[in-house]
Amino acid sequence: MTVTELIVITLILFYSSNLFGVLYSLVVLKTSIFTKYRIQTKPYKKGIFKDRLPLYLLNMLILTAFGVSGVYLLFPFFDTGLPNIWVLIGQVVFVFIIDDVWFYFVHRYMHRNKYLLKKIHSIHHRAHTPFPLEYLYVHPLEWMMGVVGTFIGYVLIILVMPLSIYAFWGFALLRNLHEIHIHSDLKLPFLKDIPLISPVEDHDLHHAKLDGNYASTFRVWDRIMKTRFNEKNSTK
Repeated sequence: MTVTELIVITLILFYSSNLFGVLYSLVVLKTSIFTKYRIQTKPYKKGIFKDRLPLYLLNMLILTAFGVSGVYLLFPFFDTGLPNIWVLIGQVVFVFIIDDVWFYFVHRYMHRNKYLLKKIHSIHHRAHTPFPLEYLYVHPLEWMMGVVGTFIGYVLIILVMPLSIYAFWGFALLRNLHEIHIHSDLKLPFLKDIPLISPVEDHDLHHAKLDGNYASTFRVWDRIMKTRFNEKNSTK
């Protein structure tokens, strides 16, 4: 496959997952289908999706630029053949771990540093009652800091073996869908008990309390660092 073909497929996956996020958000905001699964009972502000839309679009453009740049930079190191299933799973899980460790400490630092909290991270925390596409309601500099962990994961893989393009796509798609999910404010029965994965309640509580539950994907980092809070806002 050519670099152009890889870019096209990457963008199709990115925009498809975000189109899902848009539709999911509109269903949550405009209908009562998921009302019984909501964690918070506070109603959504009228017109909030329209108000948030400019920043959503800006961040989608930034992420598009990062995705295209990433494919160009990593193209010489991609293995475009069908991978061994265990290599595929191993690479995806490895990048998730590295990305989440980076995210945990950067996210935690943005809460501890008063300047970063006030000028950058506080924008994301305007979403006290989040809905799926709120993961895009972030200061652009926060995105730029956040994606560093992903590239560290890719580079560490490249140091020992080729990076499967399917692992690259698989991680990007699952990461996007996970971010959409943990900002949904919904405790869905078929997703709430996945082992090791941080539940929506953790991130929802983080938005409500502006503290604790700093990890995105795995709950283990908050447990190890003693920054995880339960529903009663007490450390576990």
